[in-house]
Amino acid sequence: MPALARVVAPLAGVIVAAALFAGTRGLDDVARGEQLGPGFWPRLVLVGLGLACAAKVVENFRRITPSDRAVGLAGVRRGTLAVAIAMIVLYVALAPWLGFALVTAGFIAAFMVLAGARSPATVGLGAVAGTVGLLYFFVKLVYLPLPKGDGVFETVTLALYRGLRIF
Repeated sequence: MPALARVVAPLAGVIVAAALFAGTRGLDDVARGEQLGPGFWPRLVLVGLGLACAAKVVENFRRITPSDRAVGLAGVRRGTLAVAIAMIVLYVALAPWLGFALVTAGFIAAFMVLAGARSPATVGLGAVAGTVGLLYFFVKLVYLPLPKGDGVFETVTLALYRGLRIF
């Protein structure tokens, strides 16, 4: 495949990201004081998308012939992929009921095991550190209201927030 044909899709990604970024101008009209406005996260994601696509443009343009690894998805195990997709869907479905903190800890642990982590200490530490880091980032720093769960799960989440001094 010619180098030009390999850069068309990532170049389209850069163009789409730039166009969508321009469309986020009015999102911060409702921002208060020093808080991040509602346009911050969409812009951050679009900048990341644009940069990733630009890097892919450069990589594909510089590559004379595609490597064997980039040619196909022969190394992808479809069963593992299906389980990963099911885990993501389950995560989204359970978060409102069980709360962000509990579902995230379980999701990170399960995904680490699926990805090949075998040490229970590593999996546990990764799940706890990842969850606590995300909680501090989203709740304390960004003021993003995350699902706390229903009933007893809400009580557990609020106790965790107080224990971590998030609020």
